[in-house]
Amino acid sequence: MKYLLSIVLLFTSVTDPVTKIAKSNKLKKEASTAYADGNFQEAISSYQMLLDSMEVEDDKARLNLANAAYIMSYGGENMGLLSEISSGETMVEDTAALNAISDDIRFFDIADSNYKRVKDGADKSLASMAHNQLGIISYKMGEQSPDEKESFTQSALSNFKQALLKNPKNDQARYNYELLKKLIRQQQEQEQEQKDQEQKEDQKQDQEKKDQEQKDQQKQDQKNENQEKQDQEKQEQQEQQQNQDQKQQQEEGKENQEQKEGEQKEDPLEKLKEKLKEMNIPLEKAQMILEAMKNNETQYVQQKKRKATERKRSDKPDW
Repeated sequence: MKYLLSIVLLFTSVTDPVTKIAKSNKLKKEASTAYADGNFQEAISSYQMLLDSMEVEDDKARLNLANAAYIMSYGGENMGLLSEISSGETMVEDTAALNAISDDIRFFDIADSNYKRVKDGADKSLASMAHNQLGIISYKMGEQSPDEKESFTQSALSNFKQALLKNPKNDQARYNYELLKKLIRQQQEQEQEQKDQEQKEDQKQDQEKKDQEQKDQQKQDQKNENQEKQDQEKQEQQEQQQNQDQKQQQEEGKENQEQKEGEQKEDPLEKLKEKLKEMNIPLEKAQMILEAMKNNETQYVQQKKRKATERKRSDKPDW
């Protein structure tokens, strides 16, 4: 009976509107005080009890819950503005470090999910702040994930833009939007500069390759020219040698011919001597006979010339 009474009293305290409001106000005050004092983990517990367990709809409290979880997840970095982030890998060496990472992931999930609920709320000012924080989260995730950096960066820029559309007076969102646009432009300029530098390097390498090929071709042409010159000189030497050999052969042939002719000129006398010797005629007598024959031949020639010069008489027959 006493147990049943306790259940009835507990149910009544939860469902009673007055009791629920009182408890909600108490939790909200506790959460707000803890948040202001920097006790973010305690603030998270109180806000979760208020919003999830008691199902109270309060976008301002939900934004504070997301902010507290964001600070716990990112180590208390400045809220609202972009800042430099180390994208180095986290070294997990023991169970405590692993648990710490698990807590970071849990707090990140709390922050992300609650910001997304606030951004779709009716309060445009709170929605603008939620969009701004989602933009910062996207930017940080891009810094920690280089392979997906461009996608996260565009998501961050879109959230900052939505924050300004929700509330044009959100100076933090405007600052973040302009800063991120500048960073993107600088990144594009760096990439273009790097691309131009790579292109210049490629052109330089291509030019060096062409120059080297040209030098090699010039060397080959010079080598061919030298070879042709050597071949020509060799051919000229061969022709000159052939001309000398031919000239020498001609001179030798001429000498042989002269010698042969000389021998031919000497042959009749020698033969005559041998003939006279065979006939037992002395050389002196043979000379006298030759001299007489020569004189007779001379007289015959002269007579023949004289007859040839006399004119024929017309009154006598040809015979």
